[in-house]
Amino acid sequence: MAIKKNVVLRGAAAPTEVTVPTFSFSPNDSLAQLIVDAWVEDDFRNSLLEREADNTTVTAAAANRAKVALAARGIYLNRAVIITEEEHDGHYIMQDPDEVVFVLPNRGRVTPRPGQSLLETARLLMSCTPNGI
Repeated sequence: MAIKKNVVLRGAAAPTEVTVPTFSFSPNDSLAQLIVDAWVEDDFRNSLLEREADNTTVTAAAANRAKVALAARGIYLNRAVIITEEEHDGHYIMQDPDEVVFVLPNRGRVTPRPGQSLLETARLLMSCTPNGI
């Protein structure tokens, strides 16, 4: 399970798929709230996870929505994408060399209830989801 990108190695004629190093970002309230928003707001979630007809290519609109959502939280990137755990486990291939990939923890892991805060749950899943937001 990994995130990969295609690169042309010195002397090679064709691109080679390489694994991108993964890291875990310390859970914080700002990014945890982004997870919660994606869990409870279907329109927001769908806009972040919009894909082209091939069902693997992140749309320009989805990448822009992720970039804007992260900028609103003080994180400024040239290109950001948010993928599902399934896409991560299926070896998501980066579409741009400047792309930074965030993994949205599955919302099926939680059962939202009226008046219940999901912030701590999101913070926990940030730390244990591979490369989680």
